[in-house]
Amino acid sequence: VLSSSLHRLVREFVAQNNTSQIKHVIQILSQEFALSQHPHSRKGGLIGLAACSIALGKDSGLYLKELIEPVLTCFNDADSRLRYYACEALYNIVKVARGSVLPHFNVLFDGLSKLAADPDPNVKSGSELLDRLLKDIVTESNQFDLVGFIPLLRERIYSNNQYARQFIISWILVLESVPDINLLDYLPEILDGLFQILGDNSKEIRKMCEVALGEFLKEIKKNPSSVKFAEMANILVIHCQAADDLIQLTAMCWMREFIQLAGRVMLPYSSGILTAVLPCLSYDDRKKNIKEVANVCNQSLMKLVIPEDDEMDEAKQSMTLPAEPTSEESLSKPEAASSGECLPRHCGRSELDMTALNQPLSFPHSSERIQVTLNLDGIVQVLDCHLHDTSIGMMTRIAVLKWLYHLYIKTPRKMFRHTDSLFPILLRTLSDESDEVILKDLEVLAEIASSPAGQTEGHGPSDSGDVRPGPVELHIPARASQLNSSGTKSVECSPSTPTMNSYFYKFMINLLKRFSSERKLLETRGAFIIRQLCLLLNAENIFHSMADILLREEDLKFASTMVHTLNTILLTSSELFQLRNQLKDLKTPESRNLFCCLYRSWCHNPVTTVSLCFLTQNYKHAYDLIQKFGDLEVTVDFLTEVDKLVQLIECPIFTYLRLQLLDVKNNPYLIKALYGLLMLLPQSSAFQLLSHRLQCVPNPELMQTADSTKPSTGYKRTTTPNIDYTELLQHFEKVQNKHLEARHQRAGRAEQLDRRVVL
Repeated sequence: VLSSSLHRLVREFVAQNNTSQIKHVIQILSQEFALSQHPHSRKGGLIGLAACSIALGKDSGLYLKELIEPVLTCFNDADSRLRYYACEALYNIVKVARGSVLPHFNVLFDGLSKLAADPDPNVKSGSELLDRLLKDIVTESNQFDLVGFIPLLRERIYSNNQYARQFIISWILVLESVPDINLLDYLPEILDGLFQILGDNSKEIRKMCEVALGEFLKEIKKNPSSVKFAEMANILVIHCQAADDLIQLTAMCWMREFIQLAGRVMLPYSSGILTAVLPCLSYDDRKKNIKEVANVCNQSLMKLVIPEDDEMDEAKQSMTLPAEPTSEESLSKPEAASSGECLPRHCGRSELDMTALNQPLSFPHSSERIQVTLNLDGIVQVLDCHLHDTSIGMMTRIAVLKWLYHLYIKTPRKMFRHTDSLFPILLRTLSDESDEVILKDLEVLAEIASSPAGQTEGHGPSDSGDVRPGPVELHIPARASQLNSSGTKSVECSPSTPTMNSYFYKFMINLLKRFSSERKLLETRGAFIIRQLCLLLNAENIFHSMADILLREEDLKFASTMVHTLNTILLTSSELFQLRNQLKDLKTPESRNLFCCLYRSWCHNPVTTVSLCFLTQNYKHAYDLIQKFGDLEVTVDFLTEVDKLVQLIECPIFTYLRLQLLDVKNNPYLIKALYGLLMLLPQSSAFQLLSHRLQCVPNPELMQTADSTKPSTGYKRTTTPNIDYTELLQHFEKVQNKHLEARHQRAGRAEQLDRRVVL
């Protein structure tokens, strides 16, 4: 009865256009009833406000503020029945007003978001009816104020209540489906919240959020020119590191699309992207999908780095992008943010700083330009941190080394600014358990040692204690020094080039130091490392420099071991076939220079010195050396090395030497040297082997032919011109005397130690 009377009264006021009386009625219903302390009065007030709205009809839009506010206040009532009546009243008000309620949408949405989590099922049911009605109104209207709504949506999206989250996602899906509403423009405002909702415990909510994110991604692919990639880059970086597999996989898929669609726009965020992507490359099959997507991200990002990034200063680097009046400003803040914020958690901060991402950045077009900077310092810092982290997997370490190699190829000038800081960890990585990691590490070190950029001023070795006094001058074969017309190395021939820079000698010194301090590394990987370096760099330079360094080595025992290792590699490795041929004849000044350099260091090991003479066909000098062996201390190790040399003589590498035994007349010192080795050996298998070989040497008289009266055309060389063999022999004696003194000193120290133990 009250409702009917109120309806009739309001209709009369409307007919009379008596707005003051209408407002007075609404005020009474609000203040004295809807906001009363008594529940029954509040219920009556809500019913009255709804009836008043129905009576006002199309004119209700003039009084919506007065009608809605008291009803919304009742949404917070402690009585669930009153909250239900408030839903019912507001439903009637909105149903009558329709599009007129849109200016009040934010307060309605705020109220509904609270009721969505209401514990009473009747209240939730009523709020759902009101929610559907409001969605219908928004869908059919073109007056929706999206700009005014976004701040509220951004606030509410971080709710932890499942029902509130479901309510939020449902509205995002509705707004995304409306053609006249471009929610994509405001995606950076809500993307972080969406990814947080994606981690909800409810499968239904996760599925809804997946659908919403999928719709956004489809829209991004359709309209990349309107996407603010830069503003969302760091958001994705953070969620690509999420512990939740679904969040991580979804974020990684988004990152893949962003890199492929936005291209070099993503370069300022490379350090953060690598922080997120690199660890994923070592995932096992349980996270195979994430690993595969992360690999695509890594490869795509690597392709964005181009040689032009090295050719100009950062301030001048540019790419083709649409330029707006504030375009340079729009990039400056993301670039600054990326330089220090997306590093590994143990290296720097990992939280999102949205204040640095408040400027839009558009997609590339073809006519205008905007600055995009490669944040090389940040990238190198991330790569360095990952190399230092011993817990990372093998595939991640390989990826890091591939990145370093790629950067040294594409941006060598800028990368050499970081070489001094990277050099120690690259050397330590040679001790890695994985052969693949060591191979990639050697590629990087070889590129550092051979790149012409390493010769520029200010990029020399920093630790002067590691290098010799004075300039480092290594022999470079003229026939192999092929440079392009500009005098620099081309990318295509990198890193296999004889061009060596100031880091080459530093590398050789530190490599030998590592072998000296880690004997296990020398034993297990030494030959492998040196052979690979001979493929990546110039083998002659490697042996020349190592021999030169070992000549000054104070640890004589290590020098002997290292020389033995180098000699074995020289005589047996297929990678050194060309170098062996060069040494075999000693026809050029370069080969004779190399022989003399090797010889002086090879003197640390008597047997290897003889084998070097056999390789270079210096048979007379080999015989002279063996004559000196009588003055040396013959140990078990010494005899073992002689045994190994005999085995080598029977190998294909010395086929030419065995064939020269047929020409007894021209090779007497070869036969004498072999008999000398035979006399050194005890009655062993090696003795029998060499004895049988020498028994096959033919009688010179039986080898005479009808042409024997003619001058011999067979090989005959007792000495090589321009080599002072007397001085070499004296050097051999001097080195062996040092070794003898060192052995006596070691024996003396051992004896003193034994005495102390006895006492």
